[in-house]
Amino acid sequence: MGNPKGFLQVQRKAAGYRPLNERIYDFGEIEQTLNEQDRRDQASRCMDCGVPFCQWGCPVLNNMPEWQEAIFRGDWKQAIDLLHVTNNFPEFTGRICPAPCETACTLNIQGEPVTIRENEAAAAEKGFEMGFIDAKPPEIRTGRKVAVIGSGPAGLACGDLLNKWGHNVTVFEKDDAIGGLLRYGIPDFKLNKKVIDRRLEILLGEGMAFRTNTHVGYDVTGSALLKEFDAVCLTIGALKHRLLTAEGADLKGIHPAMEFLTQQNKYNQGRHIPDDERILATGKHVVVIGGGDTGSDCVGTSIRQGAKSVMQIEILPKPPETRNPNNPWPFWANVLRYSSSHEEGCERRWSLSTRRCLGENGQVKQLEVVEVDWVNTNGKMQMIEKPQAARLIGADLVLLAMGFVHCMHEGIGQEFGLEYDQRGNIKVDRNFQTNHPKVFAGGDAAIGASLVVRAIFQGRNLAKSVDNFLRKGE
Repeated sequence: MGNPKGFLQVQRKAAGYRPLNERIYDFGEIEQTLNEQDRRDQASRCMDCGVPFCQWGCPVLNNMPEWQEAIFRGDWKQAIDLLHVTNNFPEFTGRICPAPCETACTLNIQGEPVTIRENEAAAAEKGFEMGFIDAKPPEIRTGRKVAVIGSGPAGLACGDLLNKWGHNVTVFEKDDAIGGLLRYGIPDFKLNKKVIDRRLEILLGEGMAFRTNTHVGYDVTGSALLKEFDAVCLTIGALKHRLLTAEGADLKGIHPAMEFLTQQNKYNQGRHIPDDERILATGKHVVVIGGGDTGSDCVGTSIRQGAKSVMQIEILPKPPETRNPNNPWPFWANVLRYSSSHEEGCERRWSLSTRRCLGENGQVKQLEVVEVDWVNTNGKMQMIEKPQAARLIGADLVLLAMGFVHCMHEGIGQEFGLEYDQRGNIKVDRNFQTNHPKVFAGGDAAIGASLVVRAIFQGRNLAKSVDNFLRKGE
């Protein structure tokens, strides 16, 4: 423990965001950075608790007290080495993780947790800046070949470990660039794509192979993969989005959130988008249906495109400002949260259900919404519409950010004859093995849509199971 009184002597200091009237006109990363001394001071606030609840709250089980102390001492090499023990990509999670570790931090009892997420990002940046993160190819190759389908956080984490352990790994990606959700689902103002490319250079230098524009189940068959590779890992995400079932949902101007976000990210990278396919919020009244992170990303992107107004509606009740007694520390706090996008200009409404989409000449113009109550009936929450509580909302562009139900079943699922659980996720056993002995699955494809940090954890555990499977045949 570097400074046993650090949490008493130093107040929490977050880096904060770039000025609002500057950042809304570009897609540059919004988060600022602290100078090195301030960052080391923030690390000194770690109490080195007898029970590190921060680690308990972290999906990848990061060893927070150890690398916080390393940062405090200015030993950036040890800090990044400790982070890499549990997390393949701290530069990603240090930018976009909602930081359940900070919710579980003992200092959060007083609402002033250690700036763990920012400290993680700082350690990663120092690691790259000082040359501590570089390509370290494995000295021995096993001769075993593994195909990883999907290059999101789970796929990259899985492939990274299997490659480090000496297997020959090839990652297949249906899009034109590696990264999956990281590249095309998360806006540039939260994660600059050069951060992904920088890590990819390391993975390439370590011997991983990547095949883009290759949609398994369409461009290459499952049988061909099974002939070429000793094991196949499915990390295809959960991209089947929840549909809007209201009347008029097929009107023009109503789009899934991922179509909107992906298109903007591709545009930012110089991809050509035909005018008749471009989804633009410019000069429009935008309504985002869904109150989660994806909805928030739609809000920020709409504002940067020059929307006339942005409203985000959520069918669930408004969360409380502070913890309820039945939601104590150190559990994840179910409280009202504001993102940087909300600060930029967004009206938020809760307990609203969409009844109808109204349009003119096939183009959406309004949404009819109704207020709802949530009633506990025999232990199940039931939605009831309030009488005479319907109203119209102006909407030239409607973005559907209502979550994802499961992975795509077409193509790849049919190729391998996969079985699915009741929620539509790929069914796996405790070893991440599907009903096909050479096919494994992990990440959102197996557990449903979740956090990037959980996907990394899933990918790491998937890699361990595949490694055990391959070595049994030696």
